[in-house]
Amino acid sequence: MSGRRVLIVSAGMGAGHDGVAAELARRLVADGAEAEIVDVLQLLPLGLGTLLRRWYHWMITRASWLYDVIYQVFFIAKRAPSASPLTVLAAARLGRLPGLHRYDEVVPTFHLAAQATGRLRERGRLRARSTVLVTDFAVHRMWLHPGNDRHLCPNPAMTGRITAATGRPAVPCAPVVRPAFTSPVSRADDGAEDRTDDRADGRAAVRARIGARPGDRLVLISAGSWGVGPVARAARILARSGRYTPVVLCGRNADLRRRLQAAGDGPALGWRDDVPALMEAAYALVDNGAGLTCEEAFAAGLPVVSYRPIAGHGRDGVRAMARAGVTVHARRGADLLRALDRLGDATHRARQVARASALFASPPAESLLVPLVEPLPGPLLRPAPASAPARARAPGSEATWTAGSSRR
Repeated sequence: MSGRRVLIVSAGMGAGHDGVAAELARRLVADGAEAEIVDVLQLLPLGLGTLLRRWYHWMITRASWLYDVIYQVFFIAKRAPSASPLTVLAAARLGRLPGLHRYDEVVPTFHLAAQATGRLRERGRLRARSTVLVTDFAVHRMWLHPGNDRHLCPNPAMTGRITAATGRPAVPCAPVVRPAFTSPVSRADDGAEDRTDDRADGRAAVRARIGARPGDRLVLISAGSWGVGPVARAARILARSGRYTPVVLCGRNADLRRRLQAAGDGPALGWRDDVPALMEAAYALVDNGAGLTCEEAFAAGLPVVSYRPIAGHGRDGVRAMARAGVTVHARRGADLLRALDRLGDATHRARQVARASALFASPPAESLLVPLVEPLPGPLLRPAPASAPARARAPGSEATWTAGSSRR
């Protein structure tokens, strides 16, 4: 792969899309390629990207019903507009990106970015192949611009639908998750027995770090980087059951963390860099977004129960994961406790963990990119203009890349 150049087009909506982009870039650089990340929202003129992010954040936290209406009208409905003004603006700015001609492949990891690259390819303004890396488990129409060359998808069940909608190839790929989450040992039992002294010491250290007691059965509750959804309700249900100790990952939502700490239902944590260790010490994950955190749990061998998902794509993703059998969708508080109780059965737990782990049997996304690309005709590798985006050199590599934002 040496000498190949890949542009990854992400978006700072939450942190899942950027997390996937950053890990993909790291892998490509490790294989000797050059990878650069740009944020499609930052390409929009007049600060529209910042406004879009803030508006979406307000809707998802304060007016989820409004987001649900927009999602149904523009993302799901068959008669939705074929191209939005944002798509036109994003495509125009991406098409004028300095040095765009240098890349062999462009990889969108956000649906607006996929719309922009598809529009450019369709109009002959993008020479590089465009491969959409879908980061949602359920695929809505905004991912499916037929101008893109192909799609990579972590949910094998979606590939047929993508091909039918676009007329383009769709290939299953393993979820793009940092190697720190990969469990070296099967975790098919109920999580109570420590298999080695080292693992026992590690779990004890995690418990001490978050203020949990040695006998607590820890259940992580994910609220995403923005700390959204009715996670306080989930924590209260678990705490009052007397069987589980909720540990809420509040992301960067300091207000949520303060409210949960005042309620006293269990540890409430802010932004964490030790999530792999927390998953190692946990009994299960309760999630509401069906995003990157779920896939990290799959890699760690940690069972996932979905409860009261966020609107729109979150709800559809939760349903798709449940249909695939990789999670359980609990619709009520009683269902949540019942699903967690069932994970105490070693056979049931092993079956769910195995289904989730099987997603990683698909080829890694990076192996499906530039190694298969035939050299493009013409002088691609001209020096980049002086105004090209700055890059940071990857440690220990001659390749360069622009790092994405933080993982979650």
